[in-house]
Amino acid sequence: MSVDEKTIEVLREALDDEYKARATYQSVIDRFGPVRPFVNIIEAEERHASALLALFRQFGVEPPKDRWAGCVPAAASLLEACRAGVEAEIENAAMYGRLMTQVSDPRAREILQRLQQASQERHLPAFRHCLDRESRSF
Repeated sequence: MSVDEKTIEVLREALDDEYKARATYQSVIDRFGPVRPFVNIIEAEERHASALLALFRQFGVEPPKDRWAGCVPAAASLLEACRAGVEAEIENAAMYGRLMTQVSDPRAREILQRLQQASQERHLPAFRHCLDRESRSF
């Protein structure tokens, strides 16, 4: 299936962001153990990457390699990790909003919308809850 180069660029950016999120949340788990919401959201990030990788296969295009695995330092505290999670999910939702306007393929746009929705409606509230919980522990 043929697709324009701009859509491929968008998918590359989106996949790179999902890889970065996965590596970031993995670094938190590596440092602090299987804490919520990181253990739940890392699984979601894996599903997000898989959805994007399926589009690369559908379009017959080689996806970018994961340049983030093992390269993201862990936050100094869970409070800092939760705060960073809130910021990352806000940025992620904005990124998807920007990227959706640049794709011509309806299936790609649908996937980007679903990923943005997950970020806004599930990940962001989970990290805000985490931030509230960790703020109270100080």
